[in-house]
Amino acid sequence: MTSPPVRILFLAGIGRSGTTLLERTLAEVDGVTALGEVMHLWDRGLVRGERCACGEHFAACPFWHQVGERAFGGWDQVDPGRIADLKHRVDRATKVPAVASGRPRALARAVAEYVDHYARLYRAAAEITGGVLVDSSKQVSLAWCLQTRSDLDVRVVHCVRDSRGVAYSWSKEVDRPEAVSEEYGRMPRYSPRTVSSLWLLHNAEIEALRPRVPVLRLRYEDFVRDPVTTTRAVLDHAGVTATADHVRRGSVLLGSSHSCAGNPMRFRTGEVELVSDEAWRRSAPPRQARLVTAMTAPLLALYRYPL
Repeated sequence: MTSPPVRILFLAGIGRSGTTLLERTLAEVDGVTALGEVMHLWDRGLVRGERCACGEHFAACPFWHQVGERAFGGWDQVDPGRIADLKHRVDRATKVPAVASGRPRALARAVAEYVDHYARLYRAAAEITGGVLVDSSKQVSLAWCLQTRSDLDVRVVHCVRDSRGVAYSWSKEVDRPEAVSEEYGRMPRYSPRTVSSLWLLHNAEIEALRPRVPVLRLRYEDFVRDPVTTTRAVLDHAGVTATADHVRRGSVLLGSSHSCAGNPMRFRTGEVELVSDEAWRRSAPPRQARLVTAMTAPLLALYRYPL
């Protein structure tokens, strides 16, 4: 008997759009398991040995050890270098048109080999936990690759945040508590111009994905303003009927998880107050805000942000 497709709720968008907060919120619902940013597992987990959200180093985490054994016969059977090479060839925003067309054949074969690693990992995690898996990788090119597999039921949540808030957030220094070496102790920083270009490109490629897979758009600002209603909408999109009593009007109660990578807030537990981060309105240099507004105006208007 053929096994049913593994249901993946893929959180897509550009970083600093509230995906980790949403992932953590969903992870507290019965029948939902958050895996974190799986796209980074191969490097940050297998190569660097960084910490899982449970606090253990990746190799010592019992959940990920079990996944590795079931999916590959052990993580030592996986070649992170090969996965990195495949990622460079197929999992990039500039490769989306080729992935969408399935041409040339050599690229299609590389996509199939690349996605097979994810499919095996997802299947193992689903067999261990049951229910729906949340992958907060965000990178839309990965979603384009995943949708080529018939044994994956990929459903996308398009996570959007005001581009000016995103650009300001990427200009700040942020520590990475999961890092095990000083070299990777801080998250990278990007210029407003770079962030604006990426914000446009990633959001446009998510819009183009709509005919291929179910996509639900969720604005960060709406989630923080009304977490009860928006969380219910996301769960309905994922086909999850369980209740979310841990979500309240102005806060969410979070436990621990096994998120393999992501924003540092994945280590927070307990009651987390939900307040929209609008610091950019007060602190972003006016010139920066004007530049980002001008560059991203078409999609800002589409997503109902004031210009």
